[in-house]
Amino acid sequence: MKQDLIVILDLGSTQNTVLARDIRALGVYSEIHPHDITVEELQALPNVKGIILNGGENRIVDGQAVEVRPEIYELGYPMISVDYPQSGCEVRLEALPEREALEKFLFRDCKAEANWNMKNFIEDQVELIRQQVGDRKVLLALSGGVDSSVVAAMLIRAIGEQLTCVHVNHGLMRKDESESVVKVFRDELHANLIYVDAVERFLGKLAGVADPEQKRKIIGGEFIRVFEEEARKLDGIDFLGQGTIYPDIIESGTKTAKMVKSHHNVGGLPEDLEFELVEPLKQLFKDEVRACGVELGLPHDMVYRQPFPGPGLGVRCLGAITRDRLEAVRESDAILREEFARAGLDKKVWQYFTVVPDFKSVGMKNNARVFEYMVIIRAINTVDAMTASVEKVDWEVLERITNRILAEVENVNRVCYDMSPKPPSTIEFE
Repeated sequence: MKQDLIVILDLGSTQNTVLARDIRALGVYSEIHPHDITVEELQALPNVKGIILNGGENRIVDGQAVEVRPEIYELGYPMISVDYPQSGCEVRLEALPEREALEKFLFRDCKAEANWNMKNFIEDQVELIRQQVGDRKVLLALSGGVDSSVVAAMLIRAIGEQLTCVHVNHGLMRKDESESVVKVFRDELHANLIYVDAVERFLGKLAGVADPEQKRKIIGGEFIRVFEEEARKLDGIDFLGQGTIYPDIIESGTKTAKMVKSHHNVGGLPEDLEFELVEPLKQLFKDEVRACGVELGLPHDMVYRQPFPGPGLGVRCLGAITRDRLEAVRESDAILREEFARAGLDKKVWQYFTVVPDFKSVGMKNNARVFEYMVIIRAINTVDAMTASVEKVDWEVLERITNRILAEVENVNRVCYDMSPKPPSTIEFE
């Protein structure tokens, strides 16, 4: 393997991701693992140079103190602990180490090399994929978003023709999204691509379902069922490729942290899943995923396209999905993207989209009272998707977008702008 590894064991800290990024910023690869990792699991990780026991405010779970397995201390790895009173380490810190102390631990105590970069990461992941898959075949859920696109490129490099991509049009895509996916991957990248029109199937399953978590689980579960059906038409599909990234795992809940919201590729998977998962990006943050895509040679526009959640517009058509509101989301989102591109904001703002709630407001059209939906605009900036700030869009741009939405989108009489940062809000509404 190309890269040395520092393992962070999650013992209740809310700053695991901060520590991981601090280590990676020094050129050393780091991964976060559960506190109860076994000796066998730890020893199976490649090139482990040291371990940090990262404690914090969530040290008590279900009335029990979170502890590492005692035999971990006997493995001989350099170890330090942070905010973990019951630690058996010689070095116990009360807070995350400052840069100088962290450098001393990494390079003097652990003798790690600063060899964390995307070239080495990709080479390592390609090797791991080949070891995991062998001569068998992988089915990839290809939404066309950044994460699944980068996974597709990595899997093509690792296993080539052993990969089959499946793009499912679940009726929750952005305007012209499916057509774009087919054009790029089938026509330009020459991927083995299967297109599945499942619009009626998904919308039927979601009819009358208002709870966001239930919607996510239905969408995730139905995706898997579609893939299983497609796999049965093929020979020897044993693996499911997914674009899971680290924020997906964090927000779906860990052993020491409550769930923020499940992600279809984490919390929405059925228990009787027939595939083994291939998830080469699951330890990366969003900015690192983009850097990985650039290193893999994907087109710039694809790598830096708008992030799009797996459940698609299903989590932007709030509450129980109706076709009129779904169409309002789709059309208003297209207007927003057109106007942001016109204003040059598409290269400045990290993510922007529209949402349509499941309630109406009173308005006036053609000198008559109307009772119609509202469109909410969200535009945020972030580095790693763990925190986000609101973009201060020029008033003239917002006014132009508003006027177009009110004039061109049916069943809408009001436009609002979301001013909420993350936290306390999440990026998506559901």
